[in-house]
Amino acid sequence: MQTNRRTWQSFDEMRRAAEEGDPAAQCYFGICYQNGQGVTQDYAEAVKWFRKAADQNDSAAQCYLGYCYQNGLGVPQEFGQAAKWYREAADQGDPAGQFNLGMMYETGQGVTQNYAEAVKWYHAAAEQGEPQAQFNLGFFYESGQVVPQDYKEAVKWYRLSAEQECAPAQCNLGLCYETGRGVPQDVREAVRWFCRAARQGDKTAQHNLGVYYATLEAAEQATTGAAEAAEETAGEAQ
Repeated sequence: MQTNRRTWQSFDEMRRAAEEGDPAAQCYFGICYQNGQGVTQDYAEAVKWFRKAADQNDSAAQCYLGYCYQNGLGVPQEFGQAAKWYREAADQGDPAGQFNLGMMYETGQGVTQNYAEAVKWYHAAAEQGEPQAQFNLGFFYESGQVVPQDYKEAVKWYRLSAEQECAPAQCNLGLCYETGRGVPQDVREAVRWFCRAARQGDKTAQHNLGVYYATLEAAEQATTGAAEAAEETAGEAQ
């Protein structure tokens, strides 16, 4: 999620700026309360500062406030309010707000489920480099849901996301290389992406690697067995 765009020389300077009404400082002060950085963790206090900044159209604060409503942090869980604040941020072009609003439309939380709207907001966020949105957009193109199925377009978005270390995108890009969907089939390239995802704990990538190495080992054993059998046959012939 987007964070503060300003820096301050000290925590006290940032707090004073927040108290004087600076929305960026208010947002960051809210983050401090949410994470317990420099203050005792207090979700309700975090919401208070996020709201002050959000009411001044600070898009990052609007995203954080939406997140608080979505997860019931410092306020009762209320998906409608979450969607409202994500939309406020999204309409200002905030990529985190756009991605989160897309998620609300995909899951039908706080809004009527609408995959076309989800794709619209994922695309807006993906164009700004939001890696999770890029992954989700790639999945829609791969599955052909809402948009025409287009493996090359799926690979494009998976790659952009994967290069930002999004493990599920790395795994799916590996699968594309393994099966030759949207790219020339290339097992080595598939394994490279599976390895990158597996190092981050992606269980599907770890499974795929296990299958690959088990298949490789079985093939090597079969080759070795065939070679030994051939040697035995040659020995008997002599």
